Order: sequence, then C-alpha cells, then structure tokens
Amino acid sequence: MSEPRVQSDVDLFSPDVVADPFPVLAELREKSAAVYMSKYEFWLLSRYEDVREATGDWEAFTSARGVALRQDFNDFLKGGVLANDPPEHDRLRAILSDKLAPRALKDVRNEIQAYAAAVAAEHTAKGSFDGYKDIAAVYPINVISDLIGLPVEDREKFHPGADATFAGFGPITQYLQEHFQEMVTYQQWIPTMADRSKLTPGKWGAVMMDAVDEGRIALDDAVASLNAYLTAGMDTTVNALSATFALFAERPEIWSAVREDRGLLRQVLEEVLRLESPVTGFFRIATQDIQIDGTPIPAGGRVMLHWAAANRDPRHYPDPDTFDLHRNPLDHLAFGYGVHGCPGRGIAILEMTALFEAFIPLVEAFELSGPIVRGKNPVVRSLDAVPLTVKAN
Repeated sequence: MSEPRVQSDVDLFSPDVVADPFPVLAELREKSAAVYMSKYEFWLLSRYEDVREATGDWEAFTSARGVALRQDFNDFLKGGVLANDPPEHDRLRAILSDKLAPRALKDVRNEIQAYAAAVAAEHTAKGSFDGYKDIAAVYPINVISDLIGLPVEDREKFHPGADATFAGFGPITQYLQEHFQEMVTYQQWIPTMADRSKLTPGKWGAVMMDAVDEGRIALDDAVASLNAYLTAGMDTTVNALSATFALFAERPEIWSAVREDRGLLRQVLEEVLRLESPVTGFFRIATQDIQIDGTPIPAGGRVMLHWAAANRDPRHYPDPDTFDLHRNPLDHLAFGYGVHGCPGRGIAILEMTALFEAFIPLVEAFELSGPIVRGKNPVVRSLDAVPLTVKAN
C-alpha cells in the first residue's frame, strides 16, 4: 500500500528561505522522499539517490513538457535543447558535439588560459577587486561569448539578463518583477544570434546556423538552443567562481594547500560546486504514476529535482554542510545528470581551473576587504559581492 501524501506549505522561493535554504531543505528531505509543495503545486525530490535516478530517467520524468514551474515560461523555452527529450534532444546536442568533445577543449585550452592569465595579472596588480563584479561576472561571459562567436558589444547585458532568466524558471516573485526588464531586454536580444554577419565563422553560433541552412534544425530551435548554451554557460560558472573566491578568502589554509599542490584545485572546485550548487534545480513532468520510496506521484504531476538539496544529503555525503578539501565529489549533481547533464561541464571546469592556476604564482593570499553579499535570485544560488584584497608574491 502506498504511503499517504506528505505535504508542506513552505515557499522555497521566498526571500527568507532563499537567504538560508539548507535548514528548510534538510527538514523536508527527512519528512519524505517526495513532498507535495502545496503553495505552487509540485512535488519536491531532495534525496540524492532519488534526484539522481529521476534526473537520468527522461522517459518517466520528461523535460519536453516543461523544465520550469510556469507554463508561460515553458512555452518560451520550447524547442531548445533544455526542454526536449531523446531523440530530438540528442539531435540538437549532436550539432555541437564536436565542439564540446574533449579533443575540441584541447583546441580552446590555450585561448582560455591566456585570457585567464591576463585577468589574474591585471587584478593582482590592482591589489584589490571584487571577486564577483570584476572577475566572475565578466570572465566566463567573455569565454562563452567567444566560443559561440558573438560580437563584443552588448556583452555587459548578458549576465543580468541570464540571471533574470533563471529566476523565470520559478514562480513570479518580487525578485523576478524587479528584474523583469533585464530579462525582457536579454530575450529580445537573443534572436540576433541568428544574424550570420555578427557570428565568427567556425564558432558554435555559425555551426548552428550551418545546421539550419542544411535543414537539420529549424531556425527557432537553433536560437532556443543557443540561448540555452549561452545562459547556462554563464550562471553556473559565474556563481561557482564567486563562491570559490569567497572560500579562499575565508579559508586561507585551503588556498595555501592548493598553492602547494595544484592537483588539489580540481577537488576544491568540485566540492564548491557540490556545496553551493549554483543552479538549485529544474522541474520535470511525471509521464506515469510513479512511486518514490513508497510515496505516489501521479502521472502529470510537476516535480522539482532539487540538486542543491541532493548535494547535501547526508545519506550520500558524510557531514554534507562542511567543505571537505579531500572529498572530491565527482558524482555531485550541480551539472545535472544523464542525457540532460550539462554539456558544458568540461568547459566550466576548464575556465575555473585556468583562472585560479593563473593566480597561484601571483597571489599568496586572498583577504576579504568587506562583507560578502549573498544574492537573492530564488532559483540561482549566487553572491552579489566578494570584496577582496590580495597579498601578492
């Protein structure tokens, strides 16, 4: 016999919960494997094994019927790589598969490392900077824009627009209302990516337009997919970089350990991604009646796969709220999992690794010069300020 439905009226998108979500998520995680969130009428999965399994099971938990909470936003996302399942999803991803393969990353590694070295040298020379505003909100935007082949103009609008767009995956909150114009401006700009005169030949955007010309993909689907790659290529990296700067300033012994052994840097980055989970989660629709640890979810039910909660599940990660330098959690869910796992994971890790490797010979210590300010986006876990001074070598 199925267990009765466990229900909660907690608003996961309220400012109070967004400011400190993990105690609330821990309580919900212990209540039940699946909790019905009555305010917005969806089921919450927050345990690691359940979230991983559901994320990998696209047939039972479909993305094609909506990865956002609201139907109007799902209609907007329709056709792109994010809001599709196989075989259409595979066809869309295949267009850029060569560009995202490990061999292709070797080709762009030198470019990214050179840019990272310039960024590190410039800001070390300044002596003080904001890890979020001056680097994290600029460096990855330029990297992903160059990979797509976008012009330099208008890039300052990208991150505010992408951040507001991510807020659109949830309910209509005060935050979304306050940032609505940034989202509108960004989404009005997105179709211009179809303009070949603005795209660098051979880069991702041009390759996608070639596929349109060859009849392999519709123009609207190509633009929607480029939108997904651009938006996703910013926020995870932007916010992981910010959190890593904050970690190195608050825990100087970790930066010292990395400087002594560069091999630890990748472990640090993966642990930051697990602990912070910049994109908290996406939604799916159950295609059939499903049992989650005895709890029924009906066909047609909207389900939130909460990666941030899963990544702090003590069933999977001992002492999950603590940063562990030697944990090396390569199985974390910050990039999703399965067919919908983030295709840009390799690039994100390359960007972050290149940047901090560039700082290693230049900076002995990062120190906070003011308070860290936590962001208020209800879908993206972010920082709005990480003021730093550096102790140069």
